[in-house]
Amino acid sequence: MSLTRKIAHNTLYQIIGRGGGGILAVVGIAFITRYLGREGFGIYTTITAFLMFFGIVVNFGITTITVQMISERDDGISKLMSNIFTLRLISSAFFLSLAPIASLFFPYPTIIKVGIAITSFAFLFQMLTETIIGIFQKYLQMHKPAMAEFFSRIVFVILIVLFVYLKYGILSMMVVLNIANFIWFAITFYFARKLVKFGFAFDWDVWREVLRRSWPIGLSIILNLIYLKTDVLILSVLKNQEAVGLYGAPYKLIDAVTTFAMMFMGLILPLLAASWVKQNMERFEKIFQKTLAGLIVVIVPMVVGVYFIGTKIMVMVAGKEFAESGIILSILILGAGALFIGSLFAHTIVALDKQKMILWGYAVDAAISLVLYFIFIPKYSYIGAAWVTVFSEVMIALVGVWVIYRVTGILPKFFKIFAKSLLAAAPMAAALYFLQDLHVVFLMMIAMVVYGIFIILFKGVSVKEIGEVIKLKS
Repeated sequence: MSLTRKIAHNTLYQIIGRGGGGILAVVGIAFITRYLGREGFGIYTTITAFLMFFGIVVNFGITTITVQMISERDDGISKLMSNIFTLRLISSAFFLSLAPIASLFFPYPTIIKVGIAITSFAFLFQMLTETIIGIFQKYLQMHKPAMAEFFSRIVFVILIVLFVYLKYGILSMMVVLNIANFIWFAITFYFARKLVKFGFAFDWDVWREVLRRSWPIGLSIILNLIYLKTDVLILSVLKNQEAVGLYGAPYKLIDAVTTFAMMFMGLILPLLAASWVKQNMERFEKIFQKTLAGLIVVIVPMVVGVYFIGTKIMVMVAGKEFAESGIILSILILGAGALFIGSLFAHTIVALDKQKMILWGYAVDAAISLVLYFIFIPKYSYIGAAWVTVFSEVMIALVGVWVIYRVTGILPKFFKIFAKSLLAAAPMAAALYFLQDLHVVFLMMIAMVVYGIFIILFKGVSVKEIGEVIKLKS
């Protein structure tokens, strides 16, 4: 099987597994938003956003470095994974235990502080799961954790529906998150040990090497956290939980969408890293440019489509009470597009092992964004937060381009594919405008068909490439 088909099939399995899981997660959120309303969902969002701070700090780049380190070797993987898993377990348990304590110093109602304590276990299971997923990325078997996530989301939706029916309240929603994430971890752990036998180990030389290589990524992630996630916390303190709810609902959709970018980049990273180590620059640039082109083909119709039907999407997902979130979704989707491109640049920099070169960019972006959040959130609430988020994603993507060019001499080539994608999106936009009275599901289907036809006609995607992706023979 060719490299293109192998990546495509693994991506397809993930789309089926994680895409199905993402849809189920959105279904669960649909029940939660309708049950809790704006203020209640704001509380739910504040709890998860608060814990996400600690979860991202715990990440410290270890997840990404795991993929890089095991991609560089064919032996000793069991020892490496045992040490990394142990390091992650100890650090996660320690830092996440600090979250409930830290929440005591925030002006939150008791229900949020209790929710943070309960939900910290869900983030522990998530951290452990993300650590061992690197094994599947190395062996291009990402369909297994994707299916594990899909099954956990089935449980999530079933329990959410049950607890909503029984009217158990918001804290029961947090318990469901714990159960679903534990199931995701347990199944993923089982499949991972089928590929690599790992357990608990402490070898200071290995730990030191992991931390030495991960700290630049870890620091960049923490800085990234400042400009990406402080918006919700600042909203929760300076505004109210209703504002957080209106902002959090479209943000959940954006998180579901960006999961696909991170999933795909997880497959691309080992290939880029291997090509760079072998100094196969032709293959390296080919993978980089093809991935960029593929992302643009997806991003353009996504941004244009949401501009026309963002409000309809929010009403369908979260209910009429969240119609006001439609404009927020239309803004945030621009940031999601920049994040897609930025994720490619960030993973490419990791493959180049030049994480330190981009630290200044994250620091400057974090500082500027933080100042902008405090300026615009008090004045413009969630609209201000959304536009600052877009700014921060675009800025860091531009910094990524600069670093890649300095190291490799490669510049992204995207104007031609961007023009073709924009041309193909024009008739799609016209269809959405003139057929706007139709149900949003039909509008999305029409948009995909129209764009698909025209992107092929404009040769943005060739029939040969589509055939290679779907062809099953080796």
